[in-house]
Amino acid sequence: MLKTTDNGIYLLEIYVFNKFSIKISNNLYNLMIGYYYYVGSAQKNLQSRIDRHKKKIKKIHWHIDNITTNINSDINNVFVFINAKKDFECELRDLIEHKFNLTHPIKNFGNSDCNKCFSHLLYSKNKIDLRELTMLNVQIIL
Repeated sequence: MLKTTDNGIYLLEIYVFNKFSIKISNNLYNLMIGYYYYVGSAQKNLQSRIDRHKKKIKKIHWHIDNITTNINSDINNVFVFINAKKDFECELRDLIEHKFNLTHPIKNFGNSDCNKCFSHLLYSKNKIDLRELTMLNVQIIL
């Protein structure tokens, strides 16, 4: 378990096993079956943030909550980069997007504090092999 004072960047691997729709800012988005990769940051209390993401029942606060609370999705893995700086969030998203040829299913999803990324949510029909992330000093906590 991480210390509650830890900060860093995290990557959620979410599997959607039945299609469903979510509504964000009066727009309806259809999520297809497949793997969704969400890159986020916690500048404090990283473990608490991850624990919250893993709960099915919670108040919808962030965009990602619309997916993680849905009964048709599960968080498969959480990859954590302890003490990584905020700018690594976008670097990591860019790295996995291009390395694994991932797509952006929803524009401006999870990146309201970022003006350079199309989205911090990525999609792949098939599971990608993220073992290569171990070179980047990552912990896998789920």
